Amino acid sequence: MAVSEERAAAAREGAAASGASADIRLEAVTKRFDEVTAVDGVSLEIPRGSFFALLGPSGCGKTTTLRMIGGFEEPTAGTIYLGDRDVTGLPPYKRDVNTVFQSYALFPHLSIFENVAFGLRRRGVRGGDLRGRVSRMLELVQLPGMERRKPRQLSGGQQQRVALARALVNSPRVLLLDEPLGALDLKLRKEMQLFIKALQHDLGITFVHVTHDQEEAMTMADSIAVMNDGKIEQLGPPTELYETPRTAFVASFLGISNLLAGTSDGDGTVRLSDGIAVRVPAARGRTGDVSIGIRPEKVRLGGSEENRLPGEVRESAYIGVSTQYVVETAAGAVSLYVQNAEPGVGTARPGDQVTIAWSPESTFVVEP
Repeated sequence: MAVSEERAAAAREGAAASGASADIRLEAVTKRFDEVTAVDGVSLEIPRGSFFALLGPSGCGKTTTLRMIGGFEEPTAGTIYLGDRDVTGLPPYKRDVNTVFQSYALFPHLSIFENVAFGLRRRGVRGGDLRGRVSRMLELVQLPGMERRKPRQLSGGQQQRVALARALVNSPRVLLLDEPLGALDLKLRKEMQLFIKALQHDLGITFVHVTHDQEEAMTMADSIAVMNDGKIEQLGPPTELYETPRTAFVASFLGISNLLAGTSDGDGTVRLSDGIAVRVPAARGRTGDVSIGIRPEKVRLGGSEENRLPGEVRESAYIGVSTQYVVETAAGAVSLYVQNAEPGVGTARPGDQVTIAWSPESTFVVEP
């Protein structure tokens, strides 16, 4: 890309030297619409130069949170900071923030050059400085030579990159992305995920991305806040959320989880509803009624791991790279994947009696 690794590193070092650890800080932010509480006392810090995602189902409060950061909604209670500046009551144009929407919101009657130049012209930039900045930004988003075209002459992915260029050309402190890939087909969406991630890494600007797609959030973000009913259920890097979810909601929303009910004595042993005892990491233990969770790819068919359950294959589905099985056990149904390393070789069929196994270290514990 046109922007070098040195520039990104310099931006991060400058942030560290200034002592500004967070570009965005929310303190007990609440938003009510009449009798409905859309966001309920949310507090969080988004570090400078990070790629942050707000993830959750429709109606969880993620878009309302983003709109409050951008100034499109005013919180009912709480405070919003950009750096050390309280921007709670300021309109969008007085915040050093730009937003990219799902609809792109390009001006159809303007050329690509004028779409990107729009914000610069409003700031009084003219002449060679304007042309140079627009050209550099179009090179950055891999659209050189497209200056004279109109938005209707571009593909969906190209229009999205124009929207990114227009939002970034003024070098905002923060870029907000409101489900920007929702209108694209699957293949193009995956390409744009990697493109936007690389763009953020090169620029070193803080990106805040709203999405309901857990794979998209995990692909792009350094840190994710999973929201539910207006609150943050869990916040952390993708690996932490996936491997050690704290609640059943996070475990189920971020991929597929096998959740089996049991009782824990807190010493690293959980007795399942069928009476079989399984081991879990002691540090993750809780006492009383719990659910243990295992991701399908961590379960082995006929494996030798310490935790083992007998069962019967209820369903199997060939999905290309692997075969998915559902095994009915006395403790509940368990889904697992078997890699198709040798095409055409069947491992098990519905009705077969099998044993499934998994490692204690692959087990997490959540409230029931």
